[in-house]
Amino acid sequence: MQPARTMADLIRTSTDAYLSQNSMARRTRSSRAWHFVLSGVRREADSRAVALATGTRGWGYDSDGQHSDSDSEPEFSSLSPSIPSAIPVTGESYCNCESQSEAPYFSSLHALHRVKDCQCGEEDEYFDWVWDDLNKSTATLLTCDNRKVNFHMEYSCGTAAIRGNKELADGQHFWEIKMTSPVYGTDMMVGIGTSDVNLDKYRHTFCSLLGKDEDSWGLSYTGLLHHKGDKTNFSSRFGQGSIIGLHLDTWHGTLTFFKNRKCIGVAATKLQNKKFYPMVCSTAAKSSMKVIRSCASCTSLQYLCCYRLRQLLPNYVDTLEVLPLPPGLKQVLHNKLGWVLSMNYSTSKPSSSSGSDSDSSCGSDAEACQRKRCRRT
Repeated sequence: MQPARTMADLIRTSTDAYLSQNSMARRTRSSRAWHFVLSGVRREADSRAVALATGTRGWGYDSDGQHSDSDSEPEFSSLSPSIPSAIPVTGESYCNCESQSEAPYFSSLHALHRVKDCQCGEEDEYFDWVWDDLNKSTATLLTCDNRKVNFHMEYSCGTAAIRGNKELADGQHFWEIKMTSPVYGTDMMVGIGTSDVNLDKYRHTFCSLLGKDEDSWGLSYTGLLHHKGDKTNFSSRFGQGSIIGLHLDTWHGTLTFFKNRKCIGVAATKLQNKKFYPMVCSTAAKSSMKVIRSCASCTSLQYLCCYRLRQLLPNYVDTLEVLPLPPGLKQVLHNKLGWVLSMNYSTSKPSSSSGSDSDSSCGSDAEACQRKRCRRT
C-alpha cells in the first residue's frame, strides 16, 4: 500500500499537472521566465499547505480599510474543516463561565457562535436607552428588545454601526456593553459620536469607524483609542464575555472607560455643550454586542455625594452595604444612583495618554475638576 499523501503533496501534484498542461500550449514562452513563474506558484502552494496544516491565517488588517480577509469566514471548506480567518480574543471575560472560558481550538467560527451566552453581569431590568432601529447600518439586526445588536448575519463585506435611541443630554450617563460573540477581525469598537456620524458610510470598507473623524471617539478591542483618525494605546484587549463600561459626564466634560467593571482611564475631556449618542461598530461576521446597563441622572448634590463616597470606599462591591443608612434611604439610593455606588474607579495599571483630549487616570483630573466646580457652587 502507498503511504498516505500529505496536503502539501496533493496541492503540489495538482499544481504541477495544471502547469504541465498549460506549458504544452505555450512553448513559445521563454524557458527561464516560465521556470521562474513555476517556482513562484510552487512556493505559494507550499505556503498555503503550511497555513492549512497549522490552522491559522494572518489578520489581514489594512490601516487604510481598503481590504481585509479577517472579517468573514474562509472559503476553503472543500479542502479542510472551516478555519477561522483570525483568532478571536480569549481570556478577557468578565466571568469564568464555561461558555466564556478559553476553550480548545474550534473547527469553525460556527461552533464558536453556537456557544450559549451567559447572563453574568446582566442584573438590570430598567434601561434608559436601547439601540435605535432607525439609525443603524443595513448589515445589523436587533434582538432582545433592541438591546442586542447582531452584525453581518451571513458574511462581512465592510463596517456596520449603530447608535442608541436617545441623545445623551446634560447630566451623568453610564452604560455597559457586553461582547456576546467571538471578538476578531479588522475592528470591533464601542464609543460615542454626534448625530453627524454617518453609520452606513463604510458599509463596503473594513475600517475603525468610531474615531475616524472629530465627531466620534472609539475604543477598539485591540486596546487602541481612536479620535480624529489618530490612535493611541489605551488599554489591554477585550474579547468575548468582556464588559465595557462608559461614563459620560457632560457637566465636567469627560468620557471614562471601564473594562470588566474596573476603570481603564479618562479617554476625553472638554466635552461640554456637545450632544452625543452611544455607538458601537463591527467588521466581523456574525458578531454581536448587548447593552446590559444604561443609566442616567442629573448632576445634583446627591450624585456628587454618592460619587465621593464611592471613591472613599472603593474596595466594596456595593458602597451601600457598608453605609449605616436607614433601609428606606438605601433603597432610594440604590434605585436612583446604584450604578454610581458600584463603579470601580481604581486602576491596576495606568494606560498611556491619548493626546490633549485624553487622560489615563480615572480619578486624578476628573476628581480635581469636580472639586473645582464644587467650590464655585
